[in-house]
Amino acid sequence: MHYRNFLAFVHDIAAAALAWFVAYWLRFNMEVPASYVDGMLKMLVLVVLLQAAMFWKFGLYRGMWRYASVSDLQRILFAVGLSALILAVLVFMAGWQDLVPRSVLMLDPLLLVLAMGGSRFAYRAWKEHRLYGGMQLRGEPVLVLGAGDAAVSLLKETGRSEEWRVVGLLDDDPAKLGRVVDGVRVVGRLDEVAHWAAGLQVKHAIVALPAATARTRRRVVKAAARAGLTVLTVPSFDDLLSGKVTVSQVRRVELDDLLGRDPVTLDSAGLRELLAGKTVMVTGAGGSIGAELCRQISRFEPRRLIFFELNEFALYRLEQEFLERFPAIPIVCAIGDVKDSTRVGQLLSMHKPTVLFHAAAYKHVPLMENENAWQAVLNNVLGTYRIATAAVAAGVEKFVLVSTDKAVNPTNVMGASKRLAELLCQMLQKTSPTQFVLVRFGNVLGSAGSVVPKFREQIARGGPVTVTHPEITRYFMLIPEAAQLVLQAGLMGRGGEIFVLDMGESVKIVDLARDLIRLSGLTEDDIKIVFTGLRAGEKLYEELLADDEHTLPTPHLKLRIAQAKPVAPEHLEDILAWLSRPDPVSDEEVRRRLRDWLPEYTDGPAAANSLASITRV
Repeated sequence: MHYRNFLAFVHDIAAAALAWFVAYWLRFNMEVPASYVDGMLKMLVLVVLLQAAMFWKFGLYRGMWRYASVSDLQRILFAVGLSALILAVLVFMAGWQDLVPRSVLMLDPLLLVLAMGGSRFAYRAWKEHRLYGGMQLRGEPVLVLGAGDAAVSLLKETGRSEEWRVVGLLDDDPAKLGRVVDGVRVVGRLDEVAHWAAGLQVKHAIVALPAATARTRRRVVKAAARAGLTVLTVPSFDDLLSGKVTVSQVRRVELDDLLGRDPVTLDSAGLRELLAGKTVMVTGAGGSIGAELCRQISRFEPRRLIFFELNEFALYRLEQEFLERFPAIPIVCAIGDVKDSTRVGQLLSMHKPTVLFHAAAYKHVPLMENENAWQAVLNNVLGTYRIATAAVAAGVEKFVLVSTDKAVNPTNVMGASKRLAELLCQMLQKTSPTQFVLVRFGNVLGSAGSVVPKFREQIARGGPVTVTHPEITRYFMLIPEAAQLVLQAGLMGRGGEIFVLDMGESVKIVDLARDLIRLSGLTEDDIKIVFTGLRAGEKLYEELLADDEHTLPTPHLKLRIAQAKPVAPEHLEDILAWLSRPDPVSDEEVRRRLRDWLPEYTDGPAAANSLASITRV
């Protein structure tokens, strides 16, 4: 036994003896009659031995007094309670009632719990004051937004830190207002953050609401940011439950926290049946969605995961990530182009995947609009067709096409090319056993080529932040959420459906820019926002459904099925013949042919919708 544990054992034996004497002393109003003194002394040895045995049995000497907790108090209660019960049984069975009054049998355990528990918690309080008491006068003053369990844990952690000094709590629960939590008062409501920040002279706020709805967190973060505070947050509730992080690991609030997206509910059992023990292939595996699909698929333990990617560096990075994070998942890293029918056919005939997720695409709208229109059509349409036909030949059971909201009433070549890819998959569905499932969604926050990384770079350079139009809006979702819903749609699809993801509410791009500026600790006086005019192929509003389409509900709240208008089969044959021509095609010719095949496709100069000149706000 460690000497500290031995000292604790000696302390508890002494406490047991003392509690026994004090119980008699209190019972007889501080004057123990001589007739009871002899019985008191005779029973002392039995009582102490019995209680010492219970202390040892219940493991009271495995922990450290410095970290005494409620669980330690519970063990003390069980040990003392059981020994008191055994003692009472012995006294009445042996007929020792004349030696031990019944009130002593009740007073002794109460006094002993008080002595043992009190000494442990007193030692912990003394030790923590000695170690951390001085820190309470140091550290950056901070407001904690929330007064629940996460806030209590955060207060305990910050009490041991020199970095933060919590000066107040805010919470909307009326029952908590004015209360004191671990020495810190709940001073007001969450929407009073600006008032209390000024009154308590703080520059930082920590949001401790991991279980709150995304809408509530967004409201709270925006209020703190408007007050000029640097806003931090504790990890999400899911991460805390999983044990990945602790509540003390505060971090800067990101746009992900403000997006207002609630967690996705997955049919884990169904996905495990679809993916576990199967060979799964992902095209465009090095991209934002492709890579996240690979990560999500790995949770369901596929037999083999095939990464198909044209970008060598992106494929290398994904390979290194999986070797480190998912070493048990067998992977195949295949370089290649989806338009290369020989390479595609070789891979599919060799590995014979059961499920294939096709995420490879050219998707940057302005870049594909001019100079690259023909390449966009070749990659997005011909590439999809070639890998889809190879999938049918190889016996792939399910083919999931990652599409886009820009395929709805397209105004650009990229969106029109994805709509044609959808139509080709639906055509193949009519004649093949492979189930083709199509999934449309909008922008993902932070993906390669999206506005958020661009805004961050512009803010880091000191501005200005460039937005094309003050009214331009987009639907956004998080990358993991998009990948999870693609998997869920792939599970639910039976062939030929176009699944539309619930993108929530559209967001003004200029509001995203303002949020990022505030979250960087700056104001719009520090970083200007400049409107530059709509770019080629860009429209103010994105749609998830075409005007002449209807949707059907599904069992999943975030997924609906679009009933799209088909294209005449002869048009599809014309499309394939056109894509097979060996010579390049001009941008104008590409757009003309797209108009012929897709009546809903409209193109025109974006300059008509742009601002006449650069505007500053």
